[in-house]
Amino acid sequence: MPAPTDGPAAARTDLAIVGAGPAGLAAAVTAAGLGLRVALLDAGDRPGGQFYRHPAPGLGAARPEALHHGWADFATREAALRAHESAGRITYLPLHHVWAVVPADTGEAGGAAEAAEAGRGDAAPATLWILHAVAGHAPEERAAAVTARAVLIATGAYERQLPFPGWTLPGVVGAGGAQAMLKSGLVLPGKRVVVAGSGPLLLAVAGSLAAAGATVPAVVEAAAYTAYAGRVPALLRNPGKLVEAAGYGGALARHHVRLLTRHAVTEAHGTDRVEAVTVARLDRNWRPLPGTGRRIPCDALAVGHGLVPQLELATGLGCATVRSADGTVALALDAEQRTSVPGIWSAGETGGIGGAQLAMIEGELAAHSVAGALPGARLTRRRARLRAFADAMAAAHRPGAGWTGWLRDDAVVCRCEEVPAGRIREAAEDLGARDARTVKLLTRAGMGWCQGRMCGPAVAALAGEEAAADRRPLSCPVPLRQLAELPPAEN
Repeated sequence: MPAPTDGPAAARTDLAIVGAGPAGLAAAVTAAGLGLRVALLDAGDRPGGQFYRHPAPGLGAARPEALHHGWADFATREAALRAHESAGRITYLPLHHVWAVVPADTGEAGGAAEAAEAGRGDAAPATLWILHAVAGHAPEERAAAVTARAVLIATGAYERQLPFPGWTLPGVVGAGGAQAMLKSGLVLPGKRVVVAGSGPLLLAVAGSLAAAGATVPAVVEAAAYTAYAGRVPALLRNPGKLVEAAGYGGALARHHVRLLTRHAVTEAHGTDRVEAVTVARLDRNWRPLPGTGRRIPCDALAVGHGLVPQLELATGLGCATVRSADGTVALALDAEQRTSVPGIWSAGETGGIGGAQLAMIEGELAAHSVAGALPGARLTRRRARLRAFADAMAAAHRPGAGWTGWLRDDAVVCRCEEVPAGRIREAAEDLGARDARTVKLLTRAGMGWCQGRMCGPAVAALAGEEAAADRRPLSCPVPLRQLAELPPAEN
């Protein structure tokens, strides 16, 4: 099998965790407290993941906690991480992009792909796992490998985008991207920012932008909050979440931000950058109603329709998946956060979008499971309560099938390969494509730099199917020299 690289990454650990966001961070400090030797690998340069992004040190932010919700939870766990790191119980490896997890008896990246292709999700557990990573920044990046008895995948999620005419204009950014710009760069995407899409993230983003000095003329929410009416028990069991939502609503009121429900941005206008957006009312299936469009001037648009679990590492191993209430694909997990592949656990957004608080609880539960320790009943009850609330949110904000009605044939769907909606419709309606894979082969939609992460849901919808999780032998770009340096498998 490939030998781990020199340095701290070479140490064999009890548990290797991929991702230092809320779930991975909570799992690491809990596992270390239970006596396990832990390696925590993360693509970022500081712990916290996408949720707890930090301003760059050179910016001299005096109160970074002002940009975050629940900062105390993170600060407590980061302090515990540093203490365990000093004591040698946790090896924290920032700037490590894990591109494959393989059984040590297979030893090569191709083994994971072969296992996934053969559907060996219920195979006997591997004695050890090898995590291959690209470490550092180009051009000094190097190969790294960590060997562990168990693996926890806590890779989080990325934004779901539903394209519309003009979404490629400068000034149009993801809703989460706008928040990341503010948290890590202390910059705004514009002076007058429309926030649009669907999901509770919109309220947080609009409140943050307005508090930082931006004018937010409207929050444009495609769903209707009346969709929560059938989930009252789940809401009442989470009074803290209701208080949080009320806080967001109060912030919008203080900054005179208008909330438009069951509306969507159906077109962005501008030449060199976005100058205005058209907002239209939607029917119950998210189809734009004729004659309801109105223009809202702006110099930036922050738009997103929820999040998509990032599953490439897990599906590359053959882990089973399920369909979530919001239409995305998530990992199938048992009560102890185990995947269908023995020796592989997962926590956080990979098991369904649920927020930082739920992710931390799931990370703690997974750590107890790996250590063979019983978690407290209070922890499992909190997980069930928060998961029920997350499912309620997911169902309420699930995109309706009629959203493709705002896509003209000339609107770009695949930004990387510049494939318009008309070409995808032609492949589906005239050339016989009945799934996203066939559409990709006929149009190149999804073959670009992002590998379908941006356009995947849209391509699937236009092809008449639900988006599915891809199985990839490599979960992120890897220099060819690092692949060439891998020794052959020992069979």
